[in-house]
Amino acid sequence: MFASAVCVLRNSLCILSKRNFTQFPPLNMRLVQFQSLGSQNRRIGLELGDGGQIIDLNAFEPSLPCRMREFLEFGEPAFETAKRALDSSQYTLSRSEISLLAPISNPEKVICIGMNYVDHCLEQNVPVPKEPIIFSKFASSIVGPDDPIKLPAESQEVDWEVELAFVIGKKGKNIKEEDAMDHVAGFTVAHDVSARDWQMKKNGKQWLLGKTFDTFCPLGPALVTKDSISDPHNLAIRCRVNGNIVQNSNTNQMVFKTEALIAWVSKFVTLNPGDVFLSGTPPGVGVFRKPPVFLKTGDVVLCEIDELGVLRNPVV
Repeated sequence: MFASAVCVLRNSLCILSKRNFTQFPPLNMRLVQFQSLGSQNRRIGLELGDGGQIIDLNAFEPSLPCRMREFLEFGEPAFETAKRALDSSQYTLSRSEISLLAPISNPEKVICIGMNYVDHCLEQNVPVPKEPIIFSKFASSIVGPDDPIKLPAESQEVDWEVELAFVIGKKGKNIKEEDAMDHVAGFTVAHDVSARDWQMKKNGKQWLLGKTFDTFCPLGPALVTKDSISDPHNLAIRCRVNGNIVQNSNTNQMVFKTEALIAWVSKFVTLNPGDVFLSGTPPGVGVFRKPPVFLKTGDVVLCEIDELGVLRNPVV
């Protein structure tokens, strides 16, 4: 069914040649996944400004994929259609009519970077890494921008970590730094929820289990195309717990920027559309406070990055 829809859409757009969507005129898009209230059907939309109305792209063009990964895999035709929908301002929905989901929910890979903020390294009194520190989460940990974070019975030390995330839009291997941004679809806000006891004390101190409990990767609210952002490496980034600022920094503190991370990781694995990178967290996490502070039932965590938006996740 999807293959036939792809053929229809390709024909309808009369593609003359296959190009990278980054060669387009400015897109200036905030792509979202959403559900209409009372429906379980996932759809792709465009957010008209942070917190604004949603254009239903699948209503504008029914043959478009309904999931973000497939939308990105389709490449230029999908973005051309989205640009036409944005210009038309048709099929708009109010926020009261929809529920936002994570902007991408089924990536092939969730690639995470540890110790990637200079000020976070100073917080721990550890050396700044000379090469990126890589770990992962499972896609099953992803939830939306307003979904609850569920405290697992297996952990007593669940912590917060606000992070800048970016999503791959074009397949590549052994990508050069100077070409890396051509492979980025856009940026979003991530929360790398972390069970510190499992990360630092158990399971041989391997990080994976402590990072990948269900609901431990809120994403959103939108996938913001890179041309919509002044500079992804100079954005204020902050986290609030119950209204109190606990992390407050800037993405200019990143040790390895987006281009370097793509070049490094693509030496080892092929990057595919939809792959998500979480690029590290600034100082202020709970485990390094004196005494340590961890999340508890009833807390509300806000993760915010300027120009991208806010995650608001209650803890249950």
